Amino acid sequence: MPQPDVTVIVLAAGAGTRMRSATPKVMHPIAGRPLVWHALAAAAGITPTHLVAVLGHGREQVTGFLATATDLPPVISGVQEQQLGTGHAAACGLDALRARIGTVSGTVIVTSGDTPLLRAETLELLARTHADAGNAVTVLTATVADPTGYGRIVREADGTVSRIVEHRDADDEQRAIREINSSVYAFDAAVLVDTLPRVGTSNSQGEQYLTDVLALARADGHRVGAVIADDAMETEGVNDRAQLAALARVLNDRIVRRHQLAGVTILDPVSTWIDADVTIGADSVLEPGVQLKAGTSIGRDCRIGPDTTLSGCTLGDDVAITRSHCIDARVGDGADVGPFAYLRPQTVLHHGAHVGAHVEIKKSTIGPGAKVPHLTYLGDAEVGAGSNIGAGVITANYDGVHKFPTVIGEHVFVGTNSTLVAPVTLADGSYVAAGSTVTQDVAAGDLAVARGRQHHSRGWVLRRRADSRYADAARRAGAGNGAEQPAGQPDGADDKDSPA
Repeated sequence: MPQPDVTVIVLAAGAGTRMRSATPKVMHPIAGRPLVWHALAAAAGITPTHLVAVLGHGREQVTGFLATATDLPPVISGVQEQQLGTGHAAACGLDALRARIGTVSGTVIVTSGDTPLLRAETLELLARTHADAGNAVTVLTATVADPTGYGRIVREADGTVSRIVEHRDADDEQRAIREINSSVYAFDAAVLVDTLPRVGTSNSQGEQYLTDVLALARADGHRVGAVIADDAMETEGVNDRAQLAALARVLNDRIVRRHQLAGVTILDPVSTWIDADVTIGADSVLEPGVQLKAGTSIGRDCRIGPDTTLSGCTLGDDVAITRSHCIDARVGDGADVGPFAYLRPQTVLHHGAHVGAHVEIKKSTIGPGAKVPHLTYLGDAEVGAGSNIGAGVITANYDGVHKFPTVIGEHVFVGTNSTLVAPVTLADGSYVAAGSTVTQDVAAGDLAVARGRQHHSRGWVLRRRADSRYADAARRAGAGNGAEQPAGQPDGADDKDSPA
C-alpha cells in the first residue's frame, strides 16, 4: 500500500572494487536487470512520494540506464563525487532532493543499490513499523549464522537498539552478536537532517557512517527501533562475482516458484532460468534447460524446450519451441519452431507457421500456415500464407554492400536447394523447381526452372580413374563390357570433363 510522505534514497555510488570490473557494481546484471534496478523496483513497490538514487563511480552508465528504464518511476539523481562513507552518501541524496523540492519531511528510507533480493513487502513493513512506533530511526536487521563482515546490532538490556558497530571496529564481545545491520533504515526526516552534519569520521576507515545516526538520535532522546527480516537472504548484498552468482540462484528460485504458483509447469527448476520481467501464461510447460531472458512474454498452453533460449521474444498461445535460440522474435498462436532453429531479430511468425530443423530466419515475416521445414536461411524476406519453402533454400539477400528483400507470395512452392537472389518476387501460386537459382521475378502460376542441363560423359571413370576403387565398382556393375546404359542418358565423350 502507498506510504504517506515517504522518500526512498538508494545508495548506489560505490566503486565495487572487488568485482574487478570496469562496469560499476550496481550495473552488473542479475535476472536480466542491473542490481540497481532491483533496488529501485523494490522501492517503487511502496509508491514513495520521491525516489532518489545517489550515484558516483561510473555514474554515466547508471544515468544512461535510468534514462531508458521505462519500467521504473522518475528517479532523482544525487551525486557523491568522493566516496566518503554511507553518511556522506545519504547527505548527497538529501541535497539532491532539497534542490528539487525544498524542505524534506515525513519518512526517509535509505537502502543499498546492491541488495537485489530485498522485497517491497519488507520495505512496507519497515515503513509502517517505523510510523506506528513513533521511532526517529528504525533499522532493518537480520539474524545470520555467520555475521563476519557485517555491522552488529548492539541492544540494551531491555532489548532496545543502542547502536550499530561495524565489524572492523567491534570488540570480541560485539563480534559474537549474530544480529546484523542490513544497511536499510527508516528515518524521521527532521532527525536525519539534524544529525547527519554531526556524524564524525573517528573510525578505522575515516568515513562518515550512516549507522552513527542511531547513536546520535538516542543521545538526543529519540526513540530507535528495529525490524528483523523474516528472510535474512533479503539483506544480502553483492560485493564480488561469487556473491553475484549465489544471489542470482536464490532470485531465480524465487522467480521460478512464482511462475509455478501461477500455473506454469516447470519440469526442472534447477536448469530453468527466468529473468525478472518475463511473463508466462497458465498451463504453459517449460522443459529442462530453458532460459527466458529479459523482455520475453509467453502466452497460454505453450511448450518451450528442452534447451531453448528466448530473449526479448513475444509468443502467442499454443506455441511450441524446441531446442532453439530466438532473439527479439514474435511468434503467433499455434506456431511451432525447431529443433535447432535460430530466429534472429525482427522475425515474425504468424499463426500456424512452421519453422523446422536447422533453419535461420532474420528480419523476415512468415505468413499464416506457411512452412519452412528444414536447412534453410531466410533474410529480409516476406513469405505469404500457405507457402512451402523446401530444404536447403536460401535467400541471397546481401551483395557485400546492401541488403535486398525477397517477396514470396501466398501458396508458393519453392523446391529444395534453390537460391533466391534478391531483390526478387515470387507471385502467388508460383513454383520454383528444385536446384534453381532464381534471379528474375516469377509471375503468378508460373514454374521457374533455373539450372544447367545435365551432361554425362560415358565411360569417364574407366578412362580417367582406371586404377581406382570407383572403377572397380563400375566394372562390377557391368561398365565397359557392353552393358546397357540407363535409358535417356546422353552420350558425352569429353575426357576433359571433371567431377568438380
